[in-house]
Amino acid sequence: MLRTPLRRSAWLSSIAGADVYLKLETLQPSFSYKIRGAWNAVLSLEKSGTPPTVVTASAGNHGRGFAHAAAAAGLRLRVYVPATAPRIKVDAISAEGADVRTTATYDDAETAAKEDARRSGAVYVSPYSHPDVIAGAGTVALEILQDLPGVDTIVVPVGGGGLVSGVAIACQGRNVAVVGVEVEASCPFTRSLAAGRIVSITVGPTLADGLAGNLDPDTITFEIVRQRVARIAVVSEEALRAAIRGVVREERLIIEAAAAAGVAAVMTGRDRPQGERSQRVAVVLSGANIDPDKLREII
Repeated sequence: MLRTPLRRSAWLSSIAGADVYLKLETLQPSFSYKIRGAWNAVLSLEKSGTPPTVVTASAGNHGRGFAHAAAAAGLRLRVYVPATAPRIKVDAISAEGADVRTTATYDDAETAAKEDARRSGAVYVSPYSHPDVIAGAGTVALEILQDLPGVDTIVVPVGGGGLVSGVAIACQGRNVAVVGVEVEASCPFTRSLAAGRIVSITVGPTLADGLAGNLDPDTITFEIVRQRVARIAVVSEEALRAAIRGVVREERLIIEAAAAAGVAAVMTGRDRPQGERSQRVAVVLSGANIDPDKLREII
């Protein structure tokens, strides 16, 4: 796991009328921030006594990060993934030695993983609703706060809410607005916050496979987001495509669509209410695990 750089983007700064910085979690060994929470969870499991087997669910990046950490610690790991998970992510999980099981959808993957743990006695670790996973993800914010003390907004992609929860907790007591970004095809937090409770949504097709899926009805992230996150923005599929193209062209970086959500929000002004201005904005580029053919088609 690396301490990743925070790099100013002249391109996004010009668009936003503010100093915009990119947190390059794309440079992690697993090419995603997910390795932070995975390592923290594995370290905690080791301290409490190594379990025989660990089970988790993943859209791809969590599984890859967890497989990397589990292999280093000598843990047996089963990862349930949806059939829509990009092959580049699934192959990487298998290459680390984890046992990959495929289900129809991401929601099915979570259900199957929890049932596996109940049936087999393995330890289930949620990819987002787990204190150690959330705490590990929060180290992203600790590094941003150290490298950019004057930051006033941190923009974070939101799927299950583990990353944005960790970032929001790390920013507690500071004058920093944490903004989450969902995609139109899958925005369970937007719908649930409006309803005042977790509600089920119909998940549509999206480039951002890492952000797609319903919330676990028992997730601890909903209350954290409700209490600590300033707002949730929603971006379109076309905005994701434009963000990926822009980052490749202007920053010479490869990002996946989930990572493009924060960039898309800044490009469209969705990261702030109309008329509001930030001075220093940090955008978390959460991962780079995009299928090469899909990247070629987008750009």
